[in-house]
Amino acid sequence: MQPHQGLPYPQRVWAILTVFCGLIMAVLDGSIANIALPSISRELNAEAASTIWVVNAYQLTVTVCLLPLSSLGDILGYKRVYRTGLAIFLIGSLIAACAVNLPMLVAARVIQGIGGAGIMSVNTALVRFIYPPTKLGRGIGLNALVVGVTIAVGPSLGALILGISSWQWLFAVNVPVAIVALWISRWALPDTPAQPRTFDYPSAVLSAVVFGMFILGVDSMGHATLRVVGAIGIALAVVLGWLLVRRQRGRPAPLVPVDLFASRAFTLAVGTSFCSFMTQMLAFVALPFYLEYQLGRSLQETGLLITPWPLMVALMAALSGRLSDRYPASILAGAGLIMLTTGLIGLALLSPTASSFDIAWRTALCGIGFGFFQSPNNRAMIGATPRERSGGASGAQAMTRLLGQTTGTAVVALLFSLDNAGAARTALFAAAGVAAIGAIISFSRLRDAQPAPAEGAAEPDA
Repeated sequence: MQPHQGLPYPQRVWAILTVFCGLIMAVLDGSIANIALPSISRELNAEAASTIWVVNAYQLTVTVCLLPLSSLGDILGYKRVYRTGLAIFLIGSLIAACAVNLPMLVAARVIQGIGGAGIMSVNTALVRFIYPPTKLGRGIGLNALVVGVTIAVGPSLGALILGISSWQWLFAVNVPVAIVALWISRWALPDTPAQPRTFDYPSAVLSAVVFGMFILGVDSMGHATLRVVGAIGIALAVVLGWLLVRRQRGRPAPLVPVDLFASRAFTLAVGTSFCSFMTQMLAFVALPFYLEYQLGRSLQETGLLITPWPLMVALMAALSGRLSDRYPASILAGAGLIMLTTGLIGLALLSPTASSFDIAWRTALCGIGFGFFQSPNNRAMIGATPRERSGGASGAQAMTRLLGQTTGTAVVALLFSLDNAGAARTALFAAAGVAAIGAIISFSRLRDAQPAPAEGAAEPDA
């Protein structure tokens, strides 16, 4: 079968399993270390404030490396970048598992972040070449399913590992998985065509500075003592970002995919994605405080009452992916975000006397809405780009998710610094407002909807 027709069975099965192995490790390592921070602090005799960099180093490295590595994917081929990312992630995991002090562990997390960025930067691009066009939505839906399940089980898996072993095993478990994935990927992954152009090193450095400064600036806005510094960092990031965009204009395949934003369909899909992931993090960070302090629930009850959200995301992702092969993403994603908005407003209006059922069905509705949005919107984003720019689209997709999540977390921190007592409820209302904006953006794509184009052309609204 030709590359543009997807891979034949059983190679398709092995290829998608390989992609999922890498994705699970990269997503899991973004959150699983959180639960081990107290143990790491005690065993390495490190200050709690410094230990936070075990998490921050990974997230920041992934963010600054995503776009440069997605550009390398277009140049060198997605298979090569993915396998290199797996190998680097394997090395970082080995070093992290053997770390004897905090600087060594943080350095290992930086190496893991580079590997994780290599995996995530071309993940969706590989899915596009693994599945035929008629089943692309199914592939992206399964991709979203894996992410949803990984996020859902991450804290529980981390707690289980720490319950039977030391924190080093949080990183050591990656080693056999990465080795197996590397072995299978040699023959299972598709060989995608490389693009004959040079890598833009100055733009790569400038891109890393821009996004790194923006992330750190946004994070600083949540701390009263660092708010001025954060504002300065964001302002500098905006100025340097403008210079970066000017440098990228006119290039046939820019590192920062400004050419893709010429497509209205791609731009609106990115806007919808940013709003939804910002909404998700606003809610995820605020809900534990809201349920415990406003609704008087215990820690165990809070965990159980939040669980329906990621569970429904995982269940709905595969269904909505299949539906996206038949119906416009604008309608599916917009309907999902309306459900998410409704669920969040319902949660924010609850009284302290609300029953567990009243809370659970609302969190489940939020999860159904988010799961219904995710796969169709991702399909529309990747479908609105030419095949030779799949790496840029894949990187933009991952970058949008990270920026939305970071912004959502920072907004919650800012709200708590301004009004600690009512911040959690305010954050839920803010999340509902952002989700509603995302729904409006999604439905605005309806006027662009048209019959599916011939293979090889971009899909305005998949």
